[in-house]
Amino acid sequence: MKDSSPKKLAFVTAGLVTFTYTVITMLADILLYAFVPWYVYIGGVAFMFVVSYLIIHRTLNVFIYDKIRLIYKTIHDLKSPSGKKKIQSGNSSDIIRQANEDVVEWASDKRKEIEELRKMEVYRREFLGNVSHELKTPIFNIQGFVLTLLDGGLDDPAINRSYLMRTEQSINRMISIIEDLETISRLESGEMMLNYSHFDMIEMVKEVIELLEMEANEKKISIYFGRIYDVPVMVYADRKKIQQVVTNLMVNAIKYGKENGRIKVSCFDMDEHILTEVTDSGIGIPREELPRVFERFYRGEKSRSRNGGGGSGLGLAIVKHIIEAHQQTINVRSTPDIGSTFAFTLKKGVSPS
Repeated sequence: MKDSSPKKLAFVTAGLVTFTYTVITMLADILLYAFVPWYVYIGGVAFMFVVSYLIIHRTLNVFIYDKIRLIYKTIHDLKSPSGKKKIQSGNSSDIIRQANEDVVEWASDKRKEIEELRKMEVYRREFLGNVSHELKTPIFNIQGFVLTLLDGGLDDPAINRSYLMRTEQSINRMISIIEDLETISRLESGEMMLNYSHFDMIEMVKEVIELLEMEANEKKISIYFGRIYDVPVMVYADRKKIQQVVTNLMVNAIKYGKENGRIKVSCFDMDEHILTEVTDSGIGIPREELPRVFERFYRGEKSRSRNGGGGSGLGLAIVKHIIEAHQQTINVRSTPDIGSTFAFTLKKGVSPS
């Protein structure tokens, strides 16, 4: 019954009761040979129907529908605490169907929330384990160097300067981790404001290539553009932040790249957006790890961890947050032992007049 209002239920039930009463009365008249006048018969039927209807309707309202309405109102208020459309006390035409739909929807939402909370709990545990591991290594290194110097190494010119320089490197690593964590926190909270401007993507990439030239040459990795760009490729974004994105992607490509490898940078016109791709010929990423590459401190399989060395483990997480802060998207595709491609979009800019 689609319309399960108290009135309709009471009407149908009263009709069934009256029909039963009528059948029983007729059978009694026939079996007992007691012929009742037609007006008394009709009056009895009408009286039975009215009384049945009133009793059933009152019972449904008091003992069932008022309680269902209260439950529905509670569920509805939990779903829309800001005071959206609420059920009216006098409107009970479809209360059972509405309550059933809302209970099912509410249960589904809660199930999704529980699943999300479980995922976040796993992520929180992994994050705490990862950050403690990343900080523990430089801390233990610093402790070892300092203890060696205190045990007499400070007076030995052959090792004191070397150990102090190694201590500085470990301190710089800790500072890098903390600064990257702070950057992600500010991006997530919206505290870091973006300074939008129109700039040439090709010119900015050339600057990054010059900065990383020595590092790439050490592994004999060549960095080049996918094609010759005769005109500027203008984008509208925060130049400093996007330069950090490209730098992090290229540093990653060099870090996990193979000797005599290559890094290709390409830009594509996508109507209202510019798609930028950074492709390397490195060790690649297994398919099952692709959804997690942008997680904080996630380094993937052991081969990537061994080849990586150094870094805060937050580079790709920062890249993702910066791109999303621009209301854009970034994705990755990769094949093990062949290479990876990181692609992100930016809003198209306007060339200076």
